[in-house]
Amino acid sequence: MRLSDLKNSRMVTIVVVYLSLFLDNVLLTVVVPIIPDYLCTLDANTTSSVEEDENGRVGLLLSSKALVQLILNPAVGILTGTLGYAKPLFLGNLSLLLAALLFAFGQTYEILFLARSIQGIASACIAVSGMSLVASQYSEEDERSKIMGFVLGSIALGVLLGYPIGSVLYDLEGKMAPFLLVSSLIVILICLQILTLDVQTNIETSKQQPTWLHLLSNPHILIISGAIWCSTSPMAILEPCLPIWLRTHIKPKKWQLGTVFIPDSVGYLIGTNFFGVIAYRYGRSKVAILAIFVVGVSAILIPLANTMSQLIFPHLGMGLGIGVADAALVPLLASLVDRNGNYGPVYSIQQVAVSLAYSLGPITGGEMVKAIGFPWVMRIVGIVNVAYCPLLIYLTLERRKLLAKKEEKKDYETFQQSITPYERFHDSDEDL
Repeated sequence: MRLSDLKNSRMVTIVVVYLSLFLDNVLLTVVVPIIPDYLCTLDANTTSSVEEDENGRVGLLLSSKALVQLILNPAVGILTGTLGYAKPLFLGNLSLLLAALLFAFGQTYEILFLARSIQGIASACIAVSGMSLVASQYSEEDERSKIMGFVLGSIALGVLLGYPIGSVLYDLEGKMAPFLLVSSLIVILICLQILTLDVQTNIETSKQQPTWLHLLSNPHILIISGAIWCSTSPMAILEPCLPIWLRTHIKPKKWQLGTVFIPDSVGYLIGTNFFGVIAYRYGRSKVAILAIFVVGVSAILIPLANTMSQLIFPHLGMGLGIGVADAALVPLLASLVDRNGNYGPVYSIQQVAVSLAYSLGPITGGEMVKAIGFPWVMRIVGIVNVAYCPLLIYLTLERRKLLAKKEEKKDYETFQQSITPYERFHDSDEDL
């Protein structure tokens, strides 16, 4: 196959978007086992008070990515209306390369903080433009559900591989090794994008581009975005709070702390890869209701565990529920704005929901744990997810009414085309 045949082909587009999201999430998690230990080694004479301060600095560094992404998501959504989808994706990969190189060569807290913040820019560009690019390439609803679910699976795969890559290479070769590996893969991806995607191509702009105000006035988009925020929040709260609770209640070994989130990633990978088509076939809103209910029940079950093995089932259920909800709802967002021709703004809203969960979740969750304890925090989060299901039932009923109206209009248009001009004129006389 010639290069000209590969240029802007749908298959290559999916590969580029998949690898972009995958490497973004590898870099997201590869830093987690490295940065806390590396920052501690910068000061050999660490006292207990300095260690507490260090924990705060590490938390601020790790959360900076989500905060930057939260701010920039709307801007990227607007930019897609003028630049198209390929340019922001290319900019995102360049920013990701810069962040990885800064992580590799940075030796101060300030440089590492800058690297994490730049990754927030990269993630905003990659997530919004990447999903918009997939939606624009696949207008058929069944194919779109299948491909979007597959692409979303790259997030779980990146998270799943990032932790072991970071810890193993850091232990064997030092801090630079994992980040140089990720940088090399990003360079290959950038070359692939230059060769196969036309970064000069703009989207076809319609007369009425959707604005944030217009989209946020749509109750369907609000309900879907709220569902994504609601289902993502338990995981955002668990990541910083669960390890502390485990140390005091279950007292696992250190290696077990690093594996506790593996079932979540596996569940998300299964949910996104296998339930996109199922959700389309049986109703996306219906499947999302079941998925968010599973997330809520899993969150309630987590504090009931007395051993590490008892955590496997609720963690797997939570990851599966989040994955199925994303596979059902993310393609549905595209179908709501198909007529406008620009998917950037609606996917920037979706990414704002995710970023809100990961930026506010750890902060509010940490404060709530201090006030009422970890078990009650998870129970409340679980109940909120279960209580959100009626809103999705409302969405299901509204979607059913909308589809019925479309079918009636389609049947009427078909009938009008089937009758003769004489019959149409005669009918109009009778109406008079």
